[in-house]
Amino acid sequence: MDLKKIIKEKKGTIVDVRTPMEFSGGNAEGSINIPLQELESRKKELKSLKQPLVLCCASGGRSGQATQYLTHYGIECYNGGSWLEVNFYQTQTV
Repeated sequence: MDLKKIIKEKKGTIVDVRTPMEFSGGNAEGSINIPLQELESRKKELKSLKQPLVLCCASGGRSGQATQYLTHYGIECYNGGSWLEVNFYQTQTV
């Protein structure tokens, strides 16, 4: 699946795994904030979201960790990298 297409066509849910303070400083349009340290306690909520999940953070490190963790639990997800990249893909024409 083409990550850029998933983002552009809103085929999934964008989940930002940064802290609430970081998220409030700027985020990808339409994204929801579920901090990395809350993934375990919010697995049920994450499973109920429209999949695939596109995970993002500041640089792609934390979203990479989140992708590995959630994939282990059978949640379809992709590492979208930086929220700025995800935001950029949303504005591009396919």
